[in-house]
Amino acid sequence: MHLLLELFSHVAFRCGDQSEIKEFYIMKRLFNLESKENRCAGKKGKPTTLCEIIRKAAMWLIRTSWEFEFPYPYLPHFEFVGGLHCKPAKPLPKELEEFVQSSGKDGVVVFTLGSMIQNLTEEKTNMIASALAQLPQKVLWRYTGKKPDTLGPNTRLYDWIPQNDLLGHPKTRAFITHCGTNGIYEAIYHGVPMVGIPIFSDQFGNIARLKAKGAAVEVDLHSTTSSNLLNSLKAVINNPSYKENAMRLSRIHHDQPMKPLDRAVFWIEFVMRHKGAKHLRPASYSLTWYQYHSLDVIGFLLACVATIMFLVTKCFLFCCWKFGKPGKKKKRE
Repeated sequence: MHLLLELFSHVAFRCGDQSEIKEFYIMKRLFNLESKENRCAGKKGKPTTLCEIIRKAAMWLIRTSWEFEFPYPYLPHFEFVGGLHCKPAKPLPKELEEFVQSSGKDGVVVFTLGSMIQNLTEEKTNMIASALAQLPQKVLWRYTGKKPDTLGPNTRLYDWIPQNDLLGHPKTRAFITHCGTNGIYEAIYHGVPMVGIPIFSDQFGNIARLKAKGAAVEVDLHSTTSSNLLNSLKAVINNPSYKENAMRLSRIHHDQPMKPLDRAVFWIEFVMRHKGAKHLRPASYSLTWYQYHSLDVIGFLLACVATIMFLVTKCFLFCCWKFGKPGKKKKRE
């Protein structure tokens, strides 16, 4: 699937928002929502499914935007509000600020794999720590597992870090991320190049888009080595094109007439003011599956063609029978 995402990353035409649809079905399987739907079906009220509820949504607020996505057609009740959670960086706590300032001209690298990845295997943590120890930059690593044996003096482990504030710090040189949408948009907001380590769900699609934009390098967690991770980090930090592309995405993100959060609030209030804004919903939402795929029209046309062919065949056979009789009679005489 990852290979297909890279091959077709520039395909402009997509029906609806397939990335969100794919993510929904992955999360549905991941959290076993089918069993929850079945349990809810026995409660009071009209039985429904999660798919039906989603199909009835008056407005879709999509958490991406065009500096990150590739252009494709979308419906009028889709609004892109990527980065609605982003905000300017705040001053760091004293301890963090001192550690960041101690990096000098080399700067710092921020590393987090998100809240869902709590621990890695000892082999993986030692491999990662060994690569980080060879960097001239200081590293702030959000990690709650056992301290790696190969941890270098330039790396500090934290149970929690102010990610947005660190990404907005002028000394931040790179961001090692699991490619979650929130972290990616904070990096785009502040113009920080990334080293992506996707693990599941939409993260593979996210890193494919960032690579195509020239703002990130991908590292496979399962097959990478210490030298491979180190080379990827050096490329992102030392090659100015990654920083330039990240800043270009940041400028595009900031160059809009209304902030994403304000736009999201506007459309929510718009739907409330206009009683669900049904004028934005396409008629296809009310069609059955066979109507949506035009199977009824295809069936009608096939029936018409079959009827015409039947009538033509009957007429041909009748003509052959009608005009073929005199010839047979003359031969007999």
